[in-house]
Amino acid sequence: MLLSSFISGQGLHPLLDLTADLIRDSRERLIDLALLDLDPELRNIYKKVDGDDLFIVNELHQARGFRKLHLELARIGSSLQILHCVFFPDPRFDLPIFGVDLVAGVNGVSAAIVDLSPVGTDLPINLTEKFKLRNDFDFKLIRELPDWGNIFSSKVCFIKPASIDEEKKFLQLTDDYLTALISYTDTVTPNSFDSPLTIERHRHQLKYCHQQKQNDKTRNVLARTFSPQWAERYIDIILFECPPLPKT
Repeated sequence: MLLSSFISGQGLHPLLDLTADLIRDSRERLIDLALLDLDPELRNIYKKVDGDDLFIVNELHQARGFRKLHLELARIGSSLQILHCVFFPDPRFDLPIFGVDLVAGVNGVSAAIVDLSPVGTDLPINLTEKFKLRNDFDFKLIRELPDWGNIFSSKVCFIKPASIDEEKKFLQLTDDYLTALISYTDTVTPNSFDSPLTIERHRHQLKYCHQQKQNDKTRNVLARTFSPQWAERYIDIILFECPPLPKT
């Protein structure tokens, strides 16, 4: 049995389960989808933590327009469940970074964030206008972005769902963002490796990765569970690997 199937079989929160399925279905619509090589020790991770079973499953792919498509599911006993996903674009393509994170515990989903983060001064006009992306969200409990959150767009939605209906609305919003991104991807022509536009997008992705690495909550949990060295390696290789320099 796949470890991801085992995690789901242990009672993953429905919003995390449905979001993972949505991401996988959306991923399949991308052109030239292919698996990325990954150390098996980092693909499926298991450890005992204070008597609880810790599972982490990573799925890594690439596709036309995207250097890395990462989906992570994690579970610690019945106390914590995490879904983390980032689609990192190839800097040659004028595409935003798609990201969604969900955190759930015994009392339900405590945090849900989704965004199309710009790799320039703003999101592409053709993307926001054609797909009518919103920045006004009808949720009761809007959460405050972290201090390092200036990498997110004006379209970011960060909430604590207040009901099952709000969970459904958040899932639909995530679907809307993925649909817009994938449809828009088909219309984008890449620039050259040495184009100033490519180099500028590369710089913005470096900033995105650097800012995400300021999230000490993630680092501290991993460091306590494994070791500080393991946590840094995991963050640098799996979660927020910086894009390589554009080259021919």
